[in-house]
Amino acid sequence: MSPPFRIERQRSPATLGLGAWQLAWLAAAVFVVSAGYGALMPLLPAWLAPLMAADGQAEVARHIGLLSGLYAAGVLVGAPLWGRVSDGWGRGRILVIGLVGYVASLLPLLRPDWIGLAGIYGLRGATGFFVAAVVPVVPALVAEHTPQDQRARRFAWLGAMSLLGFLFGPGLNAAAAQMSVALASIGAGAFDPTNLVIVMSAALGALMMLGLAATLPDATSAALEEDVQPGPADRRRTLALWGLNGAVMFVLAGFELGIVLQGQQHPTLSSREISLMFAECSLVMLGVNALLFFTGLLERAAGRGVMAVGLMLAIAGLAMLAQHRSDAWMYIGVSFTAAGTGLVLPTISYLAAGASRRRLGATMGGLAAAAGFGQTLGSAAAGWLFGAVAQISFAWLALPLLATLGALIARPAWWSAEDAPPRMPRTPSDPLSARHPQEP
Repeated sequence: MSPPFRIERQRSPATLGLGAWQLAWLAAAVFVVSAGYGALMPLLPAWLAPLMAADGQAEVARHIGLLSGLYAAGVLVGAPLWGRVSDGWGRGRILVIGLVGYVASLLPLLRPDWIGLAGIYGLRGATGFFVAAVVPVVPALVAEHTPQDQRARRFAWLGAMSLLGFLFGPGLNAAAAQMSVALASIGAGAFDPTNLVIVMSAALGALMMLGLAATLPDATSAALEEDVQPGPADRRRTLALWGLNGAVMFVLAGFELGIVLQGQQHPTLSSREISLMFAECSLVMLGVNALLFFTGLLERAAGRGVMAVGLMLAIAGLAMLAQHRSDAWMYIGVSFTAAGTGLVLPTISYLAAGASRRRLGATMGGLAAAAGFGQTLGSAAAGWLFGAVAQISFAWLALPLLATLGALIARPAWWSAEDAPPRMPRTPSDPLSARHPQEP
């Protein structure tokens, strides 16, 4: 099968409209919202404890779980909505609105005693909703203004920045603690590290908002009128990619929860080793993104083949985890599963980037919503599954991947671009192309 969406090479040189600084600001926006999630999640007990002093730890833990789910629900609802709106209203404008909402939803958390428990719930849902204006719109904008032969590298770069953000997020808490001590030592006063994390997260979001507002003028809606209407093949491929993304995120969420639960089921596995396995998972996925970036693999190989290899690696890793009898084999299983999912997820995004420009935002929004839906279901299902059949649950988690691998093999037309409608070239009147005609 030929490389996916090769027809994109027919676009005019005017598509080379995304400059180096623009790409840097877009990647930084992805990094900041990812880091904010990782930095703010550990703060939930600090917000809730003063408001629930009369309740026990179990009640606090229940609310932490509900707040996490509400954030995910905000992303689930917001991603398709913002993606669809960006198709007609302009992606740069939606990005700025999302970051404004992100900052505005963080600052009231500085005084949880003022807003109360209901306010915390509302703000966490709002944060997820406005983050959903960044998650699908950034890749849609990059896809729209990047020629096909450079798209794979840029998507790998965005994926790496998202992973780095998740790794950096917890470090922001440590930095806030050090800053609090430093400010007290110079007589600047006592600052709560929790508040410093909120202020730094909001400040980074505001910086991204200003940078994007200055560097990313919106493409006019007239530019979209040149694109042809999406055909049945486009819609079929989009639905297949949404389903695959949801299935992989279902498995990934269950896999991560399963690692946590191994500490309860295997007394020899310490919390330190579980943390190392999570770090290993992130670093392996980051390494796979680096491989895709430096080798340009997606530009040379058929996307269907790359995804099939990734699914087989993940299935092998889950099989090892289901049968492991030592920590060493568990580390190997984690590496295989992380490498497999790390190959599949950016490939899905890359293939989705070939959608009709009329529906590019909606396609990316649906992709993010499918990921959130799969992640939510995966966490809930894995909690029940590991409680019922313990370690063998890893084997059951491999079943959705086996089903999607079968679909890749049995339905090649779902992933083929041979019948995709031709794209019309863009004109130099597009503001992004006119302002930044050079590639980074």
